[in-house]
Amino acid sequence: MNEFDADAPAPHLGLFPTPAEGERVTVMLAAFEGWNDAGEAASEAVRSIKRQFGAQKVGAIDADDYYDFQFTRPTVRRSGSGRRRIRWPSTRVATARLDDYPINLVFVQGTEPSYRWRAFTEELMEYVEDLDVDYLIVIGALLADVPHSRPIPVTATSEAGDLRERLNLEASQYEGPTGIVGVFADAADHHGIPTISLWAAVPHYVAQAPSPKAQLALMHRIEEMIQIPLDTNELAEDAEAWERGVNELATEDPEIAAYIQQLEEAKDTADLPEATGESIAREFERYLKRRGKEGGAAT
Repeated sequence: MNEFDADAPAPHLGLFPTPAEGERVTVMLAAFEGWNDAGEAASEAVRSIKRQFGAQKVGAIDADDYYDFQFTRPTVRRSGSGRRRIRWPSTRVATARLDDYPINLVFVQGTEPSYRWRAFTEELMEYVEDLDVDYLIVIGALLADVPHSRPIPVTATSEAGDLRERLNLEASQYEGPTGIVGVFADAADHHGIPTISLWAAVPHYVAQAPSPKAQLALMHRIEEMIQIPLDTNELAEDAEAWERGVNELATEDPEIAAYIQQLEEAKDTADLPEATGESIAREFERYLKRRGKEGGAAT
């Protein structure tokens, strides 16, 4: 659990090169609703961090150029005064300067566009350049065969060799369809912006939003990356309540309960150190040596 204390001593950016005296590092966090955002965990993680630091909007990408409004429809909202407003799908850019830390945060949040992705990405890259972004962290969530009752897996990959070495990451081995998160990360890599991709695995049998446990896992990983404490106390309570609710639903359906038990057993077995091929081989070698010694003693 993370206790948020605004007066706490500022940690250095341990996962990034420590800036020189007076210098600052600018990190962009980007998430998009839609195909890249199972349970809305990624977009909610970015939204929560943006609120915590009071980020201010500095720009947006024109919705008319990139969205099919029959597919991604505008929504009707009421303002605080009760006035009716239309909210159009869009992508917004906001910034926050953290005075107690040598870091600026830039937030990109919106809906995956319907078309003209390359032009859309070029507009995003203009913000990357104009705001002097040093690092990009793209955030997504996917449906997976994982149990809700275990820690939510979060994978972190990078195509930047120095980041992989410094953070002990790997290059992504994924091949297949991609979303705007993958396209944006690729564009940043080609522009020389060190980029990290974070993906949370959301249990597919509880895919509907919200998914507070996956959101919490993403926020913890982001916290490790930027070395800035985040307030996750209330979210942790929501995650515990969510898990209890799923447990209760599972008890009402024996087939679902049995399926979850299979996922739990598979996850626990995979997490056991002795389950790795290398450790099994070592143990077998030790067994053969012991057997050989016993046999020699008997003769």
